Amino acid sequence: MTGTIRRSRLRAAVTGGVVLLVAAVGVVAAVGFGGTDGGRAQAGDAPPATVTVTRQTLADSETADGELGYGTTRTATAKLNGTVTAMAATGATVRRGKPLYLIDNEEVVLLYGGLPAYRTLAPGVKGADVTQFEKNLDALGYTGFTVDDEYTSATADAVREWQEDLGLTETGRVEPGRIVYADREVRVESHQADLGDLIQPGQAALTYTGTNRVVTVELDVDDQRLAKRDAKVSVRLPDGRAVPGTISTVETVIQAGAAGANGQAGDAETKIEVTVAVTDPKALTGFDQASADVTFTVSERRDVLTVPVAALLALAEGGYGVQVAEGGASRILAVTTGLFADGRVEVTGGDVTEGMTVVVPR
Repeated sequence: MTGTIRRSRLRAAVTGGVVLLVAAVGVVAAVGFGGTDGGRAQAGDAPPATVTVTRQTLADSETADGELGYGTTRTATAKLNGTVTAMAATGATVRRGKPLYLIDNEEVVLLYGGLPAYRTLAPGVKGADVTQFEKNLDALGYTGFTVDDEYTSATADAVREWQEDLGLTETGRVEPGRIVYADREVRVESHQADLGDLIQPGQAALTYTGTNRVVTVELDVDDQRLAKRDAKVSVRLPDGRAVPGTISTVETVIQAGAAGANGQAGDAETKIEVTVAVTDPKALTGFDQASADVTFTVSERRDVLTVPVAALLALAEGGYGVQVAEGGASRILAVTTGLFADGRVEVTGGDVTEGMTVVVPR
């Protein structure tokens, strides 16, 4: 799924020496007023449309298409040869120490951690993978060893107990094909092999996801600035409700290109995959593989004075101003612009006040 961005940012450009403000309401440029607060105009010269300066919270936000589900799908790949004799049911939750599948009627179990199992653990081996495994062994209730980065004879004794409980040969060594690491408990999404299949290292056994319902958004690399871990977002559900959420993970993924007419794969694409956890997971109940709109707030300014972007005038001496209507006349007042969002712009200046009437040229 490729996220579609609907932008609400405004932009400024310089063309031919004249500042143009590009917004949904059109393009406005005014020059030749001279001075920072300008002179007074005759009542008959004031354009008819006016608005008041308002105080509000202004947010620069962008909305992208998201998908409701269980997050990123990952694959458990076999590292042993043998026959598939059992598999955890699709939709089942598998926790630490429990089997994902069986090869030759021996369990391949889930443990928690981010480092894949890549070598056999045995007395004398040291490293971060040892620490990760020993933390799991300790969490499963096995004792008599110290949780550190060294696999000792005491660790091997505890492993023999663990292997006995699993019905495995008690070798005191841990083969990488006997365990699968995931960050936490998992939900089995699909089987990639059938019971009775011969399987060998490198073949997919099954796929799995997290257990919590989340919203996943794929962004183009150009929109990476939106994807900040722990940032707050708003999720609009298919039933129209808006619920708050938080960006929990941000990953860079490489997607294979689509096959062309000649059968050859196209160029791979790099995407930013964002996972959003909603504050109340129950709000997602009943939605499966549905779409949702995710609004990312890039920046926000609270309690600021704003005017429509169309009210801004580009001053000949540089900077911007607004035309203030006062009774039967008007004057140009210089302002400093801040955040642009939703067709409005933050303005500051010593003489700008809430409720002031400004002209919007037509």
